[in-house]
Amino acid sequence: MSNRAERKLEHIQHALTTGQDRTNGLEDITFVHQSLPNVSVTDIDLSTKIGELSLSSPIFINAMTGGGGQSTLEINKALANVARETNIAIAVGSQMSALKDKEERPTYEVIRKVNKSGIIIGNLGSEATVEQAKQAVDMIEANALQIHLNVVQELIMPEGDRDFTDVLNRIEKIVSAIPIPVIVKEVGFGMNKEVAKKLKEVGVCVVDVGGYGGTNFAKVENLRRESVLDYFNQWGIPTAASIAEVRSVDEQMSIIGTGGIQNALDIAKAIGLGASAVGISGYFLKVLIEQDAKKLTRLIEQMKLDLTLLMTALGTRTIKELQLAPLIITGHTHHWLTERGIDTKRYSLRTKE
Repeated sequence: MSNRAERKLEHIQHALTTGQDRTNGLEDITFVHQSLPNVSVTDIDLSTKIGELSLSSPIFINAMTGGGGQSTLEINKALANVARETNIAIAVGSQMSALKDKEERPTYEVIRKVNKSGIIIGNLGSEATVEQAKQAVDMIEANALQIHLNVVQELIMPEGDRDFTDVLNRIEKIVSAIPIPVIVKEVGFGMNKEVAKKLKEVGVCVVDVGGYGGTNFAKVENLRRESVLDYFNQWGIPTAASIAEVRSVDEQMSIIGTGGIQNALDIAKAIGLGASAVGISGYFLKVLIEQDAKKLTRLIEQMKLDLTLLMTALGTRTIKELQLAPLIITGHTHHWLTERGIDTKRYSLRTKE
């Protein structure tokens, strides 16, 4: 097994060990109760769009695995089955390992083999070229491509990148060169409004905030180091604040809320802040590994049902209406957004009409 493949397996093991500390800021979000919702459970439509990509549900399995030999092939096969059975989208882990080692291609290709007509999202790092992006898309017949930004993870990673120049230019070239949506994704440290603005200017229409509060890749990489850079373990923008930051840039930009999402109320809050979809990775992986695929399938179906009930209580028939449900922002998230010049009253005084 290559060093890269071994690293992929270490990432999975350490991600499960470190878990999620749930400091994503969503505890600071409270919906304004509606005593006259004027809807029925049967009225609720969970379908949504990210960019031009239509999804049956805002919930999807976010990037996790691939490139770690037979072990990750089996994980991706199981996840693909779950995605097919629940009719939700699925993203793969970084495909760079398969581009550099063809023996790793089956660990990604298995997802399309199992989930022939499903929505599958490819994944590469910000070092990727246009040609590599095209190869990654072709490898799994991807419906969209994630380009992940993970500066802090790379800096802590003993064998990680140290040069982050010209990333925006490479992203712009990929956006122009491939005919499917390009999603720019943070990896657990959150995205700020200034970065979102720069991405919008080069044609990116979908961002995944990858907020602080979920799987902590600083802790994961520090477990692989002899000298620990522990000052990065609490580094990042919490998920709630990050979604609001990006939403303040452009009402039309599609936002994927990720970072410590574990239940339907988390999902509803992320959408209420402005997300169009919500990706879950570490929590789903933990359920799959520690229990089984059937349990994960049941969990996802229960999340859909719970989200339907929450939307009914709020009187919001669609995801777009849920994005306009009035909510109150308190605590650290309120302080953060106020200091960043983002008006929180726009959330509390709005209506879906």
